[in-house]
Amino acid sequence: MKLIVIGDTLVSSKTLIDAAKDINFPEKTGDLEIKTFEWFSDLKKEQFQEKILEIEKNGPEKVAIPDGIIEEMKDADYVLVHIAPISKKMLEVATKLKLIGTCRGGLEHIALDTMKEKNIKLIHVIRNAEPVADFTLGLMFTETRNIARAHYEIKKGNWRKSFSNDEYKTVLANHTVGLIGLGYIGKLVAKRLNALGVKVIAYDPFIDKSKITAEGLVIDFLDFDEVIKQSDILSLHMRLTPETENMINKDVINNMKPNSYIINTARAGVLNKNDLIDALKNKRIAGAALDVSWVEPIEENDPLLDLDNITLTTHIAGDTVDAIPRAPYLLKNVLNDYFKTGFSDMLIKFK
Repeated sequence: MKLIVIGDTLVSSKTLIDAAKDINFPEKTGDLEIKTFEWFSDLKKEQFQEKILEIEKNGPEKVAIPDGIIEEMKDADYVLVHIAPISKKMLEVATKLKLIGTCRGGLEHIALDTMKEKNIKLIHVIRNAEPVADFTLGLMFTETRNIARAHYEIKKGNWRKSFSNDEYKTVLANHTVGLIGLGYIGKLVAKRLNALGVKVIAYDPFIDKSKITAEGLVIDFLDFDEVIKQSDILSLHMRLTPETENMINKDVINNMKPNSYIINTARAGVLNKNDLIDALKNKRIAGAALDVSWVEPIEENDPLLDLDNITLTTHIAGDTVDAIPRAPYLLKNVLNDYFKTGFSDMLIKFK
């Protein structure tokens, strides 16, 4: 059995190999042949962030792939990867490939259409799901209660106590939180909100509602329009796809309550930037909190910076010291469960 491992700056090939040795591959009856490749593993973290942004923006076809990998892909059975590109060219020669395991939630680095065409399984893990869920809750408190704005004003020498959302300020338990997307992170956010006694409503056309109930989560499932209309806080947790790009646009925002907020820790592209700016300028909604930006780092003349009813952070929701290093071992556990049961919530279902 042949396994290809592709390391990078953030997830080393050494860690991937260490995790792979404890994966119970179905064919693992004899020797496990492992071929190792590196994708810009020599870069410093700050430099590697540029590569991440490049692949998230342009996909796997317009970035460099590791030298020599095409030849090795021809008879590979499995691939373990973090964010290195898995391009159409790589997949087209892979006549034996059964499954790819990736140590992240986003799939921008993988040629998904080719995966579907060749019926190759794809397992991912939300390596930073817990940190992102915590951070999402933090943004809800921060935006609705003006925590960051008050801090910013104090640093400027002002003792500010009045804010643009004064007429709407209330405790979190008085809000209805609507979740768009109820994947792993969305469910963790719901779990936290349940513990705080917050009403949760959700829209996700792909979720098995019986499984959610079996997990003990208390969520009212509504259609998309009703979630938009009823939410005091709308939290976005969907993947960026052609179907979800600009999903939250002017028409959607106009159906939101004037006292409502948008929280986005997913991808910037699911939210129409110009429509959001217009809504915030004209106080159509009370505010927004974004950990993702359409251009990173945000440009100094970005109109978002002139708004007084938005909280911005630097794409740090999943950035904890233990999230990324643990990812290969999370992937190992998910793969072992999948090989044992034939089922996994982390198995990508291609449309």
